[in-house]
Amino acid sequence: MRLQLRTSRRPSAGWLLPIILITSIVIVTEAIQTPRAKSAGGTPAATKPVGAGSSAPEWPQLGGPNRNFMPDAKGLAASWPAGGPKRLWSRDLGAGHSQVIVDQGRLYTMYSRGDQEFVIALDAATGKTVWEHSYAASRQGLDLEYGEGPHATPLLVGNLLYTVGVDAKLHALDKQTGKVLWSHDLWKEFNGSLQDRGYSCSPLAYKNTVILTVGGPGQALMAFDQKTGAVVWKKQDFELSPSSPTIINVDGQEQLLTFLGDHVVGMNPTNGELLWSHPHKCDWGLNITIPVWGPDNLLFCSSAYSGGSRVLQLSQAGGKTTVKELWAGRRMRVHHGTIIRLGDLAIGSSGDFGPAPLTAVDVRTGNVVWQDRSFPKSTFVYADGKLILLDEDGNLALATLSPQGMKVISKASVLTSKAWTAPTLAGTKLYVRDRKMMMAFDLS
Repeated sequence: MRLQLRTSRRPSAGWLLPIILITSIVIVTEAIQTPRAKSAGGTPAATKPVGAGSSAPEWPQLGGPNRNFMPDAKGLAASWPAGGPKRLWSRDLGAGHSQVIVDQGRLYTMYSRGDQEFVIALDAATGKTVWEHSYAASRQGLDLEYGEGPHATPLLVGNLLYTVGVDAKLHALDKQTGKVLWSHDLWKEFNGSLQDRGYSCSPLAYKNTVILTVGGPGQALMAFDQKTGAVVWKKQDFELSPSSPTIINVDGQEQLLTFLGDHVVGMNPTNGELLWSHPHKCDWGLNITIPVWGPDNLLFCSSAYSGGSRVLQLSQAGGKTTVKELWAGRRMRVHHGTIIRLGDLAIGSSGDFGPAPLTAVDVRTGNVVWQDRSFPKSTFVYADGKLILLDEDGNLALATLSPQGMKVISKASVLTSKAWTAPTLAGTKLYVRDRKMMMAFDLS
């Protein structure tokens, strides 16, 4: 079966495939937000997997409970000792960028060794392996110079764990045992668009479906039944990117938001019908970070490779969405990592190759408000009024952010291999990984 290989769109020097993937997501905090009237339905939509409740996973998917990297964590220490926060355990782990999932005393993530990929469940208290599921993952036709993968983050819904590997093998596993309940090969089975750095879309739960990018005529995105794996819908012809979808709420209407190769689009998550689209071109179609949705109906989009940033103002009435571009510019170019929305500021590491200073831009004007060169490219979580930052060199930091800049409170070197995976915070426990190791810390 023919695979659609897009080698003509590859950057000559390669690109740093995020995992977070590396797809960062909106974080909106009211702590320092300038008071402003909110549009109806303008607050960021929760995208909790179905079945969420009192026993819901602490971190069930890319970005946490609301897919926004802003967990409801309290009791974090105001500073750390000179050597960093208390380390609970560390262990070897293979290559990969998948974020760590947390559920009732267990952790789940993915890694690879050679041509084998592994889905692993670990004991959260000790880091010891509970179970592993391995399978062959072909690297044929892939250029993995910038990371072997897997790149995507698992999704946990009820008793089912959904994973996608570097060669686009989708699995639904029993979270207790690792038994495979159903699976699909997105590239071979559906003639999907092969991404030459490996598949990286982290699955999204919506009602009774799992939604992912696939690619190919009429199937830029596909939705599968969570229990059976049956195809529920497949729609659209847009070129793919390494980004992952999310759900936003536009004036009371839930929309499936996806940053694709040359466009940012909004779709009906129930059936995949197109609600709106807006161009956002960058070299090689590498729009990676998930656009940031704010409580004022402003959508901040940013990418590297000549993409730059733009802000779209969305409004909806009677099922029809109006899109107005407020500004576009190239001063802010978020390659991968986490974008944080604080008040009228969008904050992220700006740059592709070379320096990537932490940059704050005014979402209403596009003006750069401040830059900080303390860290190379970084990923974040934000909780309890604190920024927990992990840079690609393995430095872990505790900081605060304001319209005046970033204040670093504590910093420690914890990892030694390339660290492109965003930290996971469950309560006061922090889980980090690079391409070789995984560690747990107590931040209380």
